[in-house]
Amino acid sequence: MNNQTTTGPAHVRTLAVDIGGSGVKASVLNQQGEMVADRVRIDTPYPCPPATLVSTIEQVVSGMRDVHRASVGFPGLVRGGYVVEVPSLSRREYDGELDPELTAAWAGFDLGGTLAKTFEVPTKVVNDADMQGCAVVKGGGLEFVMTLGTGVGTALFYDSKLLPHLELSHGRFSRQLTIDKALGNVELKNIGNKEWAERVKACVDIFAEMLWFDHIYIGGGNARLLKDSQFGPKTTIISNSAGIIGGVRVWELDQQ
Repeated sequence: MNNQTTTGPAHVRTLAVDIGGSGVKASVLNQQGEMVADRVRIDTPYPCPPATLVSTIEQVVSGMRDVHRASVGFPGLVRGGYVVEVPSLSRREYDGELDPELTAAWAGFDLGGTLAKTFEVPTKVVNDADMQGCAVVKGGGLEFVMTLGTGVGTALFYDSKLLPHLELSHGRFSRQLTIDKALGNVELKNIGNKEWAERVKACVDIFAEMLWFDHIYIGGGNARLLKDSQFGPKTTIISNSAGIIGGVRVWELDQQ
């Protein structure tokens, strides 16, 4: 986490949950964004309708209930705590095809309200890229976050304010592929690390022309395959742990 100060009482403990297409992770953070409990991870089960995800989260956080609030990063579009869509969890198997029944089950699901009842504390649910970005942005103009995992997540910040979430990775990389699919796990396996890294650089250029960002942060589980030297001075590769430690600052930076 960066060295900006945080607000709120020093005793506040935040339960931070990072939901991914391959794993569900959680820890407890102090007000400085430091983990004060061992991180716990469970593989994301498939198929994963809402009830299955909620029970999986309950398992992950079973020893982390002495908290004052909860932050949840979710790998899809969430507005006001309600799921709009989540491609990665709308499949019956990891990297499988979208399933209409699962897609319908997730659409409109009140994840924020359900988890608030489960945790019995105030709960904020945001896109997982939004939560990662909260851990690293520095407040310098327009900052863009891109996460690389099962698919591609994006987040935008302006002067340390989290802007409304947009699924920017659904834009086109080619006639056949969206950016989300071009940089996702399936294509990474198909084309190999070297060509995939070239695609990442090409997509950074696409986003640069689209957004004119002042800085881009690249995170997610597959960011480990990249090096800062492959990109220009406006790019920073960030640790995947940001998906958890952003759980404190999301309460300050999220204006929604």
